[in-house]
Amino acid sequence: MKQRAVFLDKDGTLIPDIPYNADPARITLSPGAGEGLRMLKDHGYRLFVISNQAGVAHGYFTFDALRGIAEKIQQILQEHGVSIDAFFFCPHHPQGSVVPYNCRCTCRKPEPGLILQAALEYDIVLGDSWMIGDILHDVEAGNKAGCRTILLDNGNETEWIPGPYRLPTRTTDTLPDAVSLILNHVYAC
Repeated sequence: MKQRAVFLDKDGTLIPDIPYNADPARITLSPGAGEGLRMLKDHGYRLFVISNQAGVAHGYFTFDALRGIAEKIQQILQEHGVSIDAFFFCPHHPQGSVVPYNCRCTCRKPEPGLILQAALEYDIVLGDSWMIGDILHDVEAGNKAGCRTILLDNGNETEWIPGPYRLPTRTTDTLPDAVSLILNHVYAC
């Protein structure tokens, strides 16, 4: 049976942005994230993390270190009665120094590769789904995949480069507000 989903950027959206952090002890949820994600699950949404992790390509940490981050996020979310269905990480960066991760790919946002992979693996209807992120690369990836998009305008976007896929469906400044926008959109339709 086809399902709908919310795809979430990790750093700056689900958790505070600590550049190149691979230490699970430093992981905390963004304010209201646990309750908000539980509400989305209660309304039938699958939840997926879609995250660029260029630190792997730059040699700051290994791809295996991301497993510890995912486990820590799941542990914290359990306290709120919710879990992420799956984590999808892009370890690539074209200017990286670690082979084979120092390349161009179709999974690094703003490309939609990871969203498309999650949709295929979990039978997700992208037109009924959302991408939430704190920069326009997240918005572009979601729009290219065919999702509705929400930009968390929380100060993390610094480039503001326009483009045909970089206009979000909605904009707000917190994850709980994004959840409200999604749930209100569903009931308004």
